[in-house]
Amino acid sequence: MVTPHILSRDEILKAELDSSGNVVLPTETVEVPEWHGSVIVRGLSGTARDAFEQSLIIQRGRKQETNLANFRAKLVAQSVVDESGKTMFTEKDIDVLGSKSASALERVYAVAGRLSRLTNDDVEELTKALGEVPSDSSGSV
Repeated sequence: MVTPHILSRDEILKAELDSSGNVVLPTETVEVPEWHGSVIVRGLSGTARDAFEQSLIIQRGRKQETNLANFRAKLVAQSVVDESGKTMFTEKDIDVLGSKSASALERVYAVAGRLSRLTNDDVEELTKALGEVPSDSSGSV
């Protein structure tokens, strides 16, 4: 039987880094015919995924509620990068992204979700924890 290699703290902290010390996250180029070209989609870091999930929750006094408005556009905004790896969109762009073709948005959202291991079940779990039922439960990202 082969004994598994147990990682040290330093090995974990150095994992996924390029030669410049930057974290390397998975990317995929996605053809978006509705937009007449392709985009580069990058998976989220743990911190970015937490921020995305937090953006789906709003605090109303002592009560938390789910805010699913433009949640696909929110994930797309955090996941689409330019050729140098810099995110292309800001929070100010989310409403405009949300107004784009649902088909195009879903295509990019699905890849972003897959690269970040984020599923609609995760969104549903978030809403159930808050005692709400999501209006869109298509099953998978």
